[in-house]
Amino acid sequence: QVQLVESGGGLVQVGGSLRLSCAAAGSVASIGDMGWYRQAPGKQRDLVADITSGGRTTYADSVKGRFTISRDNAKKTVYLQMNTLKPEDTAVYYCHATLVRLRVPGPYDYWGQGTQVTVSS
Repeated sequence: QVQLVESGGGLVQVGGSLRLSCAAAGSVASIGDMGWYRQAPGKQRDLVADITSGGRTTYADSVKGRFTISRDNAKKTVYLQMNTLKPEDTAVYYCHATLVRLRVPGPYDYWGQGTQVTVSS
């Protein structure tokens, strides 16, 4: 069994900062790409940022220069540092990872449960 456990969401004022964390728990053999997606009410789920196992990053244009994704491979954890938050950043943020489970052919995609980020003006 594998779970992606997220933390760090909440309510923040415009211009504020939040840091999201997502840890892979369970029988994980290896992790490939890790990333964050977000979904606002009535909209599709979109990529926010992604990081490969080697540390190469990709960002949505709307967050470049404000958000930073990083990972700690030893802790099986990915982070999203969000600065200069705007009302349009309000959404449910989902962690994603492509990983291989112990003794199970893979890899497969896994998702966290989602964490709400609300930016008030």
